[in-house]
Amino acid sequence: MDRKKITILGSTGSIGTQALQVVRRLGFELEAISANVSVDLAEKQAREFSPRYAVMMEPAAAADLKIRLADTGTRVLCGMQGLCQIASLPENDLVLNSVVGMIGLRPTLAAIEAGTDVALANKETLVAAGQLVMAAARRKKGKILPVDSEHSAIFQCLQGNPKRDALHKIILTASGGPFFGKKRGELEQVTVEQALRHPNWVMGAKLTIDSATLMNKGLEMIEASWLFEKPVDSIEVLVHRESVIHSMIEYVDGSCIAQLGTPDMQIPIQYALTYPARVPSEVRPLSLADIGKLTFFYPDLKTFSCLRVCIDAARMGGLYPCAANAANEEAVALFREGRIRFLQIGELVEKAAFSQRMPLDYTLEDVFWAEEEARHRVRVECGM
Repeated sequence: MDRKKITILGSTGSIGTQALQVVRRLGFELEAISANVSVDLAEKQAREFSPRYAVMMEPAAAADLKIRLADTGTRVLCGMQGLCQIASLPENDLVLNSVVGMIGLRPTLAAIEAGTDVALANKETLVAAGQLVMAAARRKKGKILPVDSEHSAIFQCLQGNPKRDALHKIILTASGGPFFGKKRGELEQVTVEQALRHPNWVMGAKLTIDSATLMNKGLEMIEASWLFEKPVDSIEVLVHRESVIHSMIEYVDGSCIAQLGTPDMQIPIQYALTYPARVPSEVRPLSLADIGKLTFFYPDLKTFSCLRVCIDAARMGGLYPCAANAANEEAVALFREGRIRFLQIGELVEKAAFSQRMPLDYTLEDVFWAEEEARHRVRVECGM
């Protein structure tokens, strides 16, 4: 296999650290890394992989890392400008974007404009600005390779027949999170600690809480709609507690194809980094006999209103999904700070997303306006 040159945005997070395991094992060359404030881990990664650049989003963290790496050949950059600079390096063969939140949008566009393929683990890029991102990818003839387990599963299922007119329906599977089967009355006193106890996956805190509210599945529906050119009404969600079937597709002839595997993010991460090749991984092989059974349930849209809000936002189109996503980011942050209750997340997202008319055609500036407007409305609702 060719020795690809990889840049990882968000190298100290869950996806980023697992991606570095793949880079280490396959002998890829690491061009650049980025992190927010995790200076200790960023220094350790830079010393092991000797990237040309390391970016820290916070100025104080960048200044600290620059001092620490003064004896190395790694150049330290800062903030969004640095993030976009490493995303658009001409040496990059692939940029893995695994940062969390709207911060991932600009570097995704920078990589696409540079003609580089993007391995995308940042949902917000397509949720907030799918129209702009996909138009840029078509214009530059670049690939967007999904890293999320569900979208990777759909992508893999489509390899046998990539013609989009043959695809009838997408079936996204959901673990159901830690509160599967609970009703609203049982979730009144949910704590942050309880919301962070995911039954199957190890993820960052924000994504884990999104899984608890089913917001992550709503965002994935919107993302899948852009990635695979299907309206949201052609995308179904099924709760699958075992997390063995990572998603399915149904073709127009009635055939259903599923991608199965041990619930381990190294599989989709590695496939995005090695595509179109498949190589051995260190993931434990799947044993269906040991699992014994696979179960499926419809999601409870009344209890987990975030999923319903995302479906409604996707149907309305334009910047409504952007507003829903930004409102959720703000509400989740407030929940983690102990300033709102768990069930208020969905209530705030719904109010902020649909409280005013949003443009259906938009520019990049419109995206950031809609984001800030939705965040502001969440804060106003909370008396802030």
